[in-house]
Amino acid sequence: MRVQSALLFLLALTLMPATVMGKEGRRMGDLKITSSAFADKGAIPPRFTCDGQDMNPALAFGAPPIGTRSLALIVDDPDAPVGMWVHWVVWNIPPQTREIRENSVPAGACQGLNDWKRNRYGGPCPPSGTHRYFFKLYALDITLDLPATTTKTALERAMEGHILGRGQLMGTYRRH
Repeated sequence: MRVQSALLFLLALTLMPATVMGKEGRRMGDLKITSSAFADKGAIPPRFTCDGQDMNPALAFGAPPIGTRSLALIVDDPDAPVGMWVHWVVWNIPPQTREIRENSVPAGACQGLNDWKRNRYGGPCPPSGTHRYFFKLYALDITLDLPATTTKTALERAMEGHILGRGQLMGTYRRH
């Protein structure tokens, strides 16, 4: 009977979605991320795109998991013709941060390079069709010592094994 119970437990662990378990096997918490500018899966207003002021929309965060030392944010577009296009890379956001105001970066946070090779937000600017833009928030158990030349790939590598929770907001944009 013990062997059967152990096998069932191992089977349950194997079938758990990857987003639920961290690299060390600890349960990851969900982070809430919203925007007053657009609803999840809703259209991003032009003012936050290359057709407008090209500034970041306001974002609001829920409380991170216990043990969070910093937050990180990645904004990307998987629908770009060249593959994934990175619009914003931010880390070392203080864990007590509950919002990023429109056209701003939290004090103490660091910005890496987007795919325009700029250390700032670059708004949606799809060449054709409707694209999806993912605002991905991560709670980390560390602060990161990374240079301003850090890309999304380098940030993701540095976060490996340190993610306590994550949240996602998706917006869409189509140029007219």
